[in-house]
Amino acid sequence: MGVLAAVVAASFTGWNRFEDARAAENGGSWFAGYVDATATPFYAFERPQTDEGGSAVLSFIVADPESPCEPSWGAAYTFDEAESTMDLDRRIARLLQSGGEVAVSFGGLLNDELATSCTDVNDLKDAYASVVERYNLTTIDLDVEGENLLDTAAGERRAEALALLQEERFAADEPLNIWLTLPVAPSGLTEPGTTAVTQMLEGGVDLAGVNIMTMDFGGSRPETMNMLEASISAAESTHSQLATLYSRAGLPLGPQALWTKLGLTPMIGQNDVVSEVFSLEHAAGLNAFAVERGIGRMSMWSLNRDATCSDNYADPTIVSVGCSGIDQEGQSFAQILGQGFEGSSETVATTSASPEPTPALIEDDPETSPYPIWSEDATYVAEQRVVWHGNVYVAKWWNEDAVPDNPVLQADETPWTLIGPVLPGDEPVTAPTVPAGTIDEWDPAEVYESGDRVQLDDHVFESKWWSQGDSPEAALQGSAGSPWNRLTNDEVVELLEGLEDEDAAGAEPTPTATPAGAADDD
Repeated sequence: MGVLAAVVAASFTGWNRFEDARAAENGGSWFAGYVDATATPFYAFERPQTDEGGSAVLSFIVADPESPCEPSWGAAYTFDEAESTMDLDRRIARLLQSGGEVAVSFGGLLNDELATSCTDVNDLKDAYASVVERYNLTTIDLDVEGENLLDTAAGERRAEALALLQEERFAADEPLNIWLTLPVAPSGLTEPGTTAVTQMLEGGVDLAGVNIMTMDFGGSRPETMNMLEASISAAESTHSQLATLYSRAGLPLGPQALWTKLGLTPMIGQNDVVSEVFSLEHAAGLNAFAVERGIGRMSMWSLNRDATCSDNYADPTIVSVGCSGIDQEGQSFAQILGQGFEGSSETVATTSASPEPTPALIEDDPETSPYPIWSEDATYVAEQRVVWHGNVYVAKWWNEDAVPDNPVLQADETPWTLIGPVLPGDEPVTAPTVPAGTIDEWDPAEVYESGDRVQLDDHVFESKWWSQGDSPEAALQGSAGSPWNRLTNDEVVELLEGLEDEDAAGAEPTPTATPAGAADDD
């Protein structure tokens, strides 16, 4: 009987290990760096970081400060404003077109995550759904930290709303992967962090995994422990915690499967804590550990920062949104951390090397294209947009007879930048018409002071400094030495609205106003 019991026990253990290994194999491992989407200058996430394509976790969707159940980008842009200001929809489409993947992160440290401010569960579910539907997502990330993490009532709402959303998506055969991103110490998740995981699991959310932020350890990291050692310790401790949390929720997983439920996100280079610097060597070591253990997800904060600071950046110990604060010696954290992570987050249906081309239904039709169709007979100025072969391009400088999709030219040789494909539902952008007599035509004999405005060939210009006889035509050709700035369509509309308001108030319209910005939208 003892021998039989031993055989049965050995068989049971072997079967569990087999099931655990099979579950781990089905999990997949993927890399996607975070992108601070609203940080300026806007990071070009649509240009893949590797030859095989790239993935990005765009952050952060938060509650609109004036409408608690309304999602916004960084409390600064609505969906439509993000598209008009940052070309966000078109750039996402461009990344997908090139074989990359996109996920979206909610929350962050600085603003209210939707569940914190939106107290109605159904409204909260609809808010999450609006983001998923707008950007056609299959993976989302909940970055819950700071005051958002301490709000347990918000955590319960978040879990309930996301479980409802997952149920709806599953019924429609459109599954949604949900990652929970949490702060961590070398000893593992904090108590609010384990509470957040428990709320999700007990609330019925099918978590894709828990992503830990191996950064800003502060006093929890012993002085003798470097950032790599602290990160590995945090990963191993969290792995043990997840085993307990999943078992308590009635969802026991084997150790290999649990590694696939874990994500790692270091802050590259200089951390917010001055004494913490995550080096290239640390990145290589963390990647080796993650690949060996079968970690399900690798990320980093952030792709915006994956570069050496310029000599003009005076103090690299002060964290920059645009550089890492260390000398990267021409290397990329994304390349080092992402090595061996070739799986998919299932954000798109396929990640083959030959992505589907732009849908054939999108044609260069001047009646429906959002911008004019490129013509070899036309001349174009900086920031002007055209449509060509189903894609939108923006001019870098004055040019003529330069085919936008010329496959021979290098990026620094072509006068065009590809923004992304024409989107279904795009409509022609109509340039504003300036009524005759509203703004004086440019006069070569006239003396112009800074802020004066004139019109030339349907364009409106603003004087940068005193001039006489200098035609605004040079500004159209991209001359930096021209005393004129051409106003964008939005600036012209704003100007006309201001003049109408002055007329309505009985005031005489004047040709001066606030100096124009540098962005363009035509």
